[in-house]
Amino acid sequence: MKISKDLNAASASAIVLGILQTGESYGYAIVQKVRELSGGEVEWSDGMLYPILHRLQADGLIDARWGLSETGRKRKYYQLTAEAYPVMNDDRRRWRTVQAILDQLWAMEISSGSAAQAPTVSVPAV
Repeated sequence: MKISKDLNAASASAIVLGILQTGESYGYAIVQKVRELSGGEVEWSDGMLYPILHRLQADGLIDARWGLSETGRKRKYYQLTAEAYPVMNDDRRRWRTVQAILDQLWAMEISSGSAAQAPTVSVPAV
């Protein structure tokens, strides 16, 4: 099962920011980390990642610098700015809200074709 294009697009910025909170990284390493974290369910291409990185940079959430890889090849490294942290906290709260809603909906028992009443959504604190 692969992740849908819509879900991939909706979550991409939050995923990139989350990866960069562990330290600076470069495009190929970000793509590999996404594949690793998803157990191979999410596979990003350069064509998908670089517009996200450019948008995050234009929004002031990440900085970029050119550096050299271990083999001496030029590589662009990305890192979070201070402005990224409040955005990440907001993203975390929003995604936890969505997760709480889905968890409750998926936990509901279906009886005779009608769903049982769902309890009020309890959103975890950030």
